[in-house]
Amino acid sequence: MDAFLPRPSLRGSLTSLCLFLASFTLSVRAAVDGPNLPWVDLSQDTARHVILAAGSPTVYQGHPTTLLMPDQKTMFAVWSLGHGGPTGPMARSDDAGLTWTRLDDALPASYRQHRNCPSIYRLVDPAGKERLWVFSAHPLMPRILSEDGGKTWTEQPALGFPCVMTFSSVVRLKDGSYLGLYHRGPDGKDRSPLEVLQTSTRDGGVTWSEPRVIAAVKGKDPCEPFAFRSPDGGELCLLMRENRRTGRSLMAFSRDEGATWTEPVETPWGLSGDRHIGITLADGRLLFAFRDQAPQSTTRGHFVAWVGTYSDLKRGLSGQYRIKLLHSFAGGDCGYPGLELLPDGTIVATTYIKYRPGPDKHSVVSTRFKIADADRLVLR
Repeated sequence: MDAFLPRPSLRGSLTSLCLFLASFTLSVRAAVDGPNLPWVDLSQDTARHVILAAGSPTVYQGHPTTLLMPDQKTMFAVWSLGHGGPTGPMARSDDAGLTWTRLDDALPASYRQHRNCPSIYRLVDPAGKERLWVFSAHPLMPRILSEDGGKTWTEQPALGFPCVMTFSSVVRLKDGSYLGLYHRGPDGKDRSPLEVLQTSTRDGGVTWSEPRVIAAVKGKDPCEPFAFRSPDGGELCLLMRENRRTGRSLMAFSRDEGATWTEPVETPWGLSGDRHIGITLADGRLLFAFRDQAPQSTTRGHFVAWVGTYSDLKRGLSGQYRIKLLHSFAGGDCGYPGLELLPDGTIVATTYIKYRPGPDKHSVVSTRFKIADADRLVLR
């Protein structure tokens, strides 16, 4: 049989040609903006799914975030009970999200009094000390801390920041400090006008600066900010949900490490959604997961991902394609994801979602895939 295979040099040429054609095809499709953007459906492949916490007729598992530790195997997840309800659940995985152990009983009893959309981050101070933090929204952004890699946790003083939700992203700056970004309405309430704020920490999350507003848009409600660094490292980009549903999502940019931001503008159609979170793939492309809210979208209300380049984003192109990750049997009540990239290229996207029809309420569910899986489908 080997005698009929191409010679090694020819094989290499054919591989290069295939990669070129794939790149060309995706580049052409990237020019499509609007409901005709290609999409692929991975949501029905249940072999990809891991249920972290199953809902029941009486228990609603909601709003998770995840954290992958530097060993690339240990992963934490935190979430709340009910829609914006009390915190309490935490789980740890020692095999990169394949199996999970609940840690609820190891947390301070006071943590069960925190409310609404907890988020977990690993922050390292200038001396190299690692701290794990879980921030919640109410009352006034409370938090718990671990200084031993998640083995033990202690309650810490609340930050005292009125908010709708706590930090929906924390991004490290070039000087080693961190920006934390969140949103609020009047008096911290969830009503218009909403605005996005940032605060910074220089000591690994122990103390934070006085927050300041960085995005307030007349006639729109920016919220749920996600900040990330451009692939070349020179710029920060901020994606935001637009809660009035008057158009697409919003984005702004900073070239001075968050000291100033451009006026928010609309994202490409393909990024219209709620609570974005993203990763940079090995080939330099970007992948964001979120709840789809794009006008006229076939997958509106479901848990999706967008694949494209930073150039697509900056130029207002809609991206290469989107992926339907999980199907929501409760309309648009899903998203608020965790998103991790493993060393072998596996992407672990975690969300809360009504996973099946019937009486069971929302579950916390992960789906696992490699970008090549989706590339092959979209290029057919």
